[in-house]
Amino acid sequence: MIILNKIIDMKCQINNWKKSGLTVGFVPTMGYLHEGHLSLVRRSAAENDRTVVSIYVNPAQFAPNEDLADYPRNFEMDAGLCEINGVHLVFFPDNDEMYGENYATFVEAGKLAENLCGKSRPEHFRGVCTVVCKLLNIVSPDRAYFGQKDAQQLAVIKRMVRDLDMDAEVIGCPIVREPDGLAMSSRNAYLSPEERKAAAVLSRAVFAGERLVRGGERDAERLIAEMTGIIQTEPSVRIDYVEAVDAGNIAKINGLKGQVLVAAAIFIGRTRLIDNFIAKVE
Repeated sequence: MIILNKIIDMKCQINNWKKSGLTVGFVPTMGYLHEGHLSLVRRSAAENDRTVVSIYVNPAQFAPNEDLADYPRNFEMDAGLCEINGVHLVFFPDNDEMYGENYATFVEAGKLAENLCGKSRPEHFRGVCTVVCKLLNIVSPDRAYFGQKDAQQLAVIKRMVRDLDMDAEVIGCPIVREPDGLAMSSRNAYLSPEERKAAAVLSRAVFAGERLVRGGERDAERLIAEMTGIIQTEPSVRIDYVEAVDAGNIAKINGLKGQVLVAAAIFIGRTRLIDNFIAKVE
């Protein structure tokens, strides 16, 4: 497995692979890898000749009051997991390499970033789009893999790739969960044992919402009220949002019809967690 830190070296290696007719899959991450990341890696390895993983904690997607300094990092662990799961190249740049002196160009996400996490974190998707745009230009993958846990991010990136005529095929992959249902996240490492137990209320609410939709519920307000009530049974949890939106444009809806994204975000202590489900409603 190759580990590279410089953009020029990345482009040289990718060009050599492409000249040999090899396909390239790409999994962008912020490191502290878990089974959710590794499920993306294994899918890429199954569908491409070469798999690239980037490990970069992107400062542009963190607001000043967020957890950039505390975000969990363990490159040696990450590199080991990449190697045993079929990764051919790890891109591990630093901030100077990615943004450099007098960096001034950013990619705006538009209306898809105005709701859900974009409302709570107004600087977030600008940073996400900028770094993902840069990484896709550096790696030039045939396919790029993202998890559905970050469903709004996935929708934003798909739109960016389409709108900017980028060549990569963006592939969304299912949420990977802990045995009690909690969606896997690097931020789960922040949770104390008591907080970790309380956090499972989020997935219980998501599963209950899914059952209601499968059972015929079509009123978004009733669905959201039911999910909110479940989350509120856990006194240590503070709700950021529980919403039903159109999965394509992330616009709020009243009636459940078409491709629907039902998403929730909560705070437990200093930790913010997200979860969701997508339903195709006739």
